[in-house]
Amino acid sequence: MPELPEVETIARYLREGKESQPSLIGLKIQEAVLLWEKTLAFPSPPKLLDHIRHQIITRISRRGKFIHMQLTHDILLVHLRMSGDLWVEPQTTPTAPHHRWMLHFDNGWRLALNDPRKFARVWLVSDAQCVLGKLGPEPLDEALTESAFYQRLHAYRRQLKPLLLDQHFLAGLGNIYTDEALHLAKLHPMMDSHSVSEAQSKVLLSSIRQVLQEGVIRQGASIDWVYRGGDFQNYFRVYQRTGEPCPVCGTPIERTTVGQRGTHFCPICQKKNG
Repeated sequence: MPELPEVETIARYLREGKESQPSLIGLKIQEAVLLWEKTLAFPSPPKLLDHIRHQIITRISRRGKFIHMQLTHDILLVHLRMSGDLWVEPQTTPTAPHHRWMLHFDNGWRLALNDPRKFARVWLVSDAQCVLGKLGPEPLDEALTESAFYQRLHAYRRQLKPLLLDQHFLAGLGNIYTDEALHLAKLHPMMDSHSVSEAQSKVLLSSIRQVLQEGVIRQGASIDWVYRGGDFQNYFRVYQRTGEPCPVCGTPIERTTVGQRGTHFCPICQKKNG
């Protein structure tokens, strides 16, 4: 699943363009084409097709793992889920097998949501808060202070890994960057959140920001057949490195399951009661 750095990279490409791909800012929507009806979470297909036509994309940003597109009158939200990706291509391009939804623009290009597993979702709303309102703070937002983060950790009695993955607690983290941040902070993924000291909390927030910022700089991680373009996978500390030496102490990285998610950690650097 694309996480914050991957989604940020995609949003930037849509906003700024790349190589021969144009920016979508300022383009007028001619029509929407829905190829898999369940891709549309809201509104109904007839309302989407009617409301979105002739609107102009004025701004593209990211909130958590959502692509946020401000249109002339409405807001278009896209969540890529497990296998979604957004392609900008000429309208003359043959429709790819896994395209689920497309926007055609007045310049002859289109935006296509390609999603082999059919989990991605699209919303067209007048108020983004009806979809995004329950998301937690952005980890890179300076408004999330060290004190506020420590208080949030202690407001729960949960293991660190599942809590950090909870989008209501913090928006944008997924399996990759949570494992990487916990290793950098030297905290065990099963450690209880309410037992994290103030000093450890400070280090954890700094570690989360460090791995996310590096991920953004490296345009995310390309680790499967869904998202391609980044190279952060070449700099993983623990993720998908089971049996390989820890970059800090040389101990073989171990893999376990925490909250039903595959989890990678160093048993020496990240002692549960360390």
